[in-house]
This record gives sequence, C-alpha cells and structure tokens, in this order.
Amino acid sequence: MDLVWVTKADYISDFKMELTFSNGIIGIVDFRDKFDLPIYKPLQNKDFFKTFKLNSWTIEWENGADYAPEFLYEQIKKQKATQANKVYA
Repeated sequence: MDLVWVTKADYISDFKMELTFSNGIIGIVDFRDKFDLPIYKPLQNKDFFKTFKLNSWTIEWENGADYAPEFLYEQIKKQKATQANKVYA
C-alpha cells in the first residue's frame, strides 16, 4: 500500500466524518464502533468528537487521541468493496 495521509476532514453527523486522502480517495468513516481503547472514550461525547483537528497526516483530538491514516484508509476501502459487491434487484 502506498503511504497516504488525510488532507481534509469534515464532520457529517453523529460520529461520521468525510475524509479526503492524499491520493484523492474520499469516503465516510463511522467511528461509533472505534472507541475501544481508553484514550478514545471521551470521543463518545458527540460535542467532544466534533472538536477534532487535522494535523499534517491525520485527525486528532486535544486529549491526544488520533487514528492512523492507514487505518482510516482501510476502513474506507472496506466500505467501498462492500458497496461494490452489493446486488440490487
């Protein structure tokens, strides 16, 4: 996998963000099931979740929580693969 980083992040709703990556891929990540570790617990508060900032490579919060851009990119790739495999009647 090529090295990618987040170049733009927009809050959508609930715990979802639209992320744009350095290679031009854009997708939505739902963070609701990604609060497992203690550092992510404050992000369960929607008001705190919305306070994210974009640093030079990913999104982060003032408590030091962040997500590796590769992890976020993989989430979007999985989502796009699932959507591509859906059959509509």
